[in-house]
Amino acid sequence: MSTLDIRGLHAEVAGKEILRGVDLTVSSGEVHAVMGPNGAGKSTLSAVIMGKPGYKVTAGSVTLDGRDVLALSTWERAVAGLHLVMQYPTEVPGVQVADVLSEALASRGRDTSDMGALIAREAARINFDEDLVRRAVNVDLSGGEKKRNETMQLAVLKPKIAILDELDSGLDIDALRDCARRVEDATTEDGLGALVITHYVRLLEELKPDHVHILAKGRIVKSGGPELADVLERDGYAAFAPVEA
Repeated sequence: MSTLDIRGLHAEVAGKEILRGVDLTVSSGEVHAVMGPNGAGKSTLSAVIMGKPGYKVTAGSVTLDGRDVLALSTWERAVAGLHLVMQYPTEVPGVQVADVLSEALASRGRDTSDMGALIAREAARINFDEDLVRRAVNVDLSGGEKKRNETMQLAVLKPKIAILDELDSGLDIDALRDCARRVEDATTEDGLGALVITHYVRLLEELKPDHVHILAKGRIVKSGGPELADVLERDGYAAFAPVEA
């Protein structure tokens, strides 16, 4: 059992406070959806957890299984068991996915002798063309192909906790279903804990949340079960303005 514990988290960018006291706990096998309007701080939350440069934590803590995440560099956070599926995956010319995954698994002390077969199995599982795997990372891939690539990497690495920053962005219906179901399967097969940042309920129809949180103006203003997403779909974020205020 692993637990990502966020307590009283405040963070700023270029001197502007974005997160204003976030409390959130994600454990193995759980799916937590974080929803909110543009500018609420959702992507900032993911960036702070993973240690993206330019974000300054001014108060609060982030721990993974009791270990101080904020004291670690980004690569150390990844080795410790955190993983980010990016909203806009980066292209890395000249570097193949197999090389990236081999180095990542080696740094975790895991066997890489069957890397080719493992990648092939995971690519097939999400209908990701194996020929595309042989390209440089995300180079000349469509938006949907990049997200399949990101999902395949997550499945191979088997992190403890994954942060999905708008996995559904740029996906058609088929790609959304394939990627979301693979993450859902990982929660039961591997005990993955998932922090899912999204605007849209359609992702949550495939990736079933145990908990839904509404983030507004840097704070979680409401938490509930899956039914909270249905309330948002019906009433919008404006319905929570009094709570936010």
